[in-house]
Amino acid sequence: MKSENNFAPVFSLRFLRALIIHMRPYLLFVSGAAGLAGLALGWQENSSIPKFLILFLPFFLGYGFGQALTDCFQTDTDAISASYRPLVKKEVSPKALGGVSLAGLVLIGIPLILYNLNNLIFCSLAIIGLATYTYFKKNFWVAGPFYNGWIVMILPITAFLAITGKGLVSLNNSTLIWLCVITLFTYANFVLIGYLKDISADRETGYNTFAVKFGWEHSVVLGDIFVIIVAIASLFLVNPENTIALALFIIATLVAVSGQLKAHFTSIKIEENATYPIVSTVRAFILWHLAITVTFQPDWYLFALCYYFVFELVLLFRPEKGQI
Repeated sequence: MKSENNFAPVFSLRFLRALIIHMRPYLLFVSGAAGLAGLALGWQENSSIPKFLILFLPFFLGYGFGQALTDCFQTDTDAISASYRPLVKKEVSPKALGGVSLAGLVLIGIPLILYNLNNLIFCSLAIIGLATYTYFKKNFWVAGPFYNGWIVMILPITAFLAITGKGLVSLNNSTLIWLCVITLFTYANFVLIGYLKDISADRETGYNTFAVKFGWEHSVVLGDIFVIIVAIASLFLVNPENTIALALFIIATLVAVSGQLKAHFTSIKIEENATYPIVSTVRAFILWHLAITVTFQPDWYLFALCYYFVFELVLLFRPEKGQI
């Protein structure tokens, strides 16, 4: 084991490499897709490409800084289930990584707040939620998926507010509400199915997750319900006359169903066999949100398709194939 003196300095390539690993570059596309859907929903005629880029970047980076922050609070279970991570290997200090991650979250929140002061409320809630997620995950089996889900659900809300500049009353919008439902349940399913790869580690370290309390099969059944809710909710948003949007919706649904079926019918229900079902929840999340994006902004179809292609490319080169 390395001593504290061997922690990588914050301003060093070693620390940057560690930060990137904890940020999970292949999952930046998740928060990016959620924000993208919110931007597409609220896009104004006078909106510009520079404004789009300024607002999209915080959402793309949001998952990474948030994940790195939460990693600082759960090194106990990660030491068993994700020993490759720099925090577990004592390559970086939890205090330093947590500080940099928190600073990153504050910095990316600034443009969202500048474009709409109401986002100060939601950005603050998101940071507080990320800092307290591990406590709820560890102690309340019912909380984990939904607690993480509501944090991600904030992304399309802040995107909508930032791009429109409207007040909180604008959130009383049936279309935005359906989008929030989709974001909440798609991410909750990713978290829920993601727990399958950590059952042994979570049980050993005292994490009272849904998977630890009720087991593999009950987790997957609950995931089935989440998928059904999302598929039905998407029907209220996706335009069937938009060929690309409809295709993305159909593919997302098929990918989600295939992941659930794989989880149900895998011959041996062990952590190593959870990878495909978990990856399927990520793919479905991105594809469903891209379907909604293209529905509201048909001209963005080329960007959406390239976005998904790059995601698959980055996913292919993730450092640990069994980890998501």
